[in-house]
Amino acid sequence: MSSIKINKEAPNFEIEDFKGNKIKLSNFKEKKNVLIVFNRGFI
Repeated sequence: MSSIKINKEAPNFEIEDFKGNKIKLSNFKEKKNVLIVFNRGFI
């Protein structure tokens, strides 16, 4: 898994939401955002 550097701009990416709509990170540029990170847990 690649890592993201602290205090650097996040790379643009595209994912699908639960309805199949494509969402790009760049769609949220210049807007206030909330980042939610899910930990995979420990095995």
